[in-house]
Amino acid sequence: MNTAETIEQLLREHGRTYADEAGIALRDTPAPLYQLLVLTVLCSIRIKADIATAAARELFAAGLRTPRAMADSAWQARVDALGRAHYVRYDESTATVLGEGAALVLDRYHGDLRRLREQAGGDADVLRRLLREVPRIGPVGADIFCREAQAVWPELRPFFDERSRGAAERLGLPHTPAGLARHVPPEDVARLAAALVRVSLSKDAAGTASDTARAA
Repeated sequence: MNTAETIEQLLREHGRTYADEAGIALRDTPAPLYQLLVLTVLCSIRIKADIATAAARELFAAGLRTPRAMADSAWQARVDALGRAHYVRYDESTATVLGEGAALVLDRYHGDLRRLREQAGGDADVLRRLLREVPRIGPVGADIFCREAQAVWPELRPFFDERSRGAAERLGLPHTPAGLARHVPPEDVARLAAALVRVSLSKDAAGTASDTARAA
């Protein structure tokens, strides 16, 4: 199976972004960008991705879809929403940092992460540094946000983090951002990055994709 066929299979079987799984209709508008930030915070600890996305859905279902709603919510309401998704061990600390992060977004960016984008001036490194000022978001979290946000912030493309590049290399695919991006239209770069991450996180998916890549 050649590179194009392997990438086509990856997109078909695993090409759902984590934002989509969390119920975020990602657009370059304040609410969905903030929801992506919440998802990033939830993913920034050692916890299964499906639990993190389920926790995001519970928070959003509780009405906590904007920084104002999050900041104004009761701490216990955030804990309860996380608990419903079995986001255990980290529920209380995460409820705290979500409140702190919402306050930061309101104070510094007036609730609109497009202001963060403007402050970065098209420089992905600056944008990642600004993201790391949000409570709990470190280098890995900043990469998660950029990996997903490239779907609506074209200046980030092509963004493939270390995990997605490693998965590409193991599958015998190009393992540089430019090399991978050559094989998909711009609107599918985020989906390909997500697919590679999903393969790297799932032993079953990794085995299937590896077998397919070696076939024919």
